[in-house]
Amino acid sequence: MKTFGELDIRKDLSYTKTHEWAKKTDRVVRVGVDDYAQSALGDIVYVELPSVGAATGAGAAFGSLESTKAVSDLNSPVTGKVVAVNEALSDSPELINASPYEDGWIVEIEVPDSKEFDALLKSDAYSEFVKTLDEEHQ
Repeated sequence: MKTFGELDIRKDLSYTKTHEWAKKTDRVVRVGVDDYAQSALGDIVYVELPSVGAATGAGAAFGSLESTKAVSDLNSPVTGKVVAVNEALSDSPELINASPYEDGWIVEIEVPDSKEFDALLKSDAYSEFVKTLDEEHQ
């Protein structure tokens, strides 16, 4: 697993304490798992994706990741409707390890408003959160 100093925490993204990242464009939020999560999970071998049109609630599981180490829920950072899924992950789940912020995105969720998105952790707050986790594991 990467140490805190090795992690790629992007300034232009928002984060959850369950290690999902989110980027909002107009009324659509693109979601994936961050560098911390993909590093902790190890080699991802399967991704359970939701259906387009599925409703999801903030904090609710919308799918899962299976790695060589564990199976982990994917939790939605916002409430809304799934409008796109990254179909490439069905054949190439390792994209999440190789490119968690670009090619490894998981879903896009249309949101009715920005309140939940605005409440997500910004990069500085998320960095502090991850730093405390890193210190606890040393």
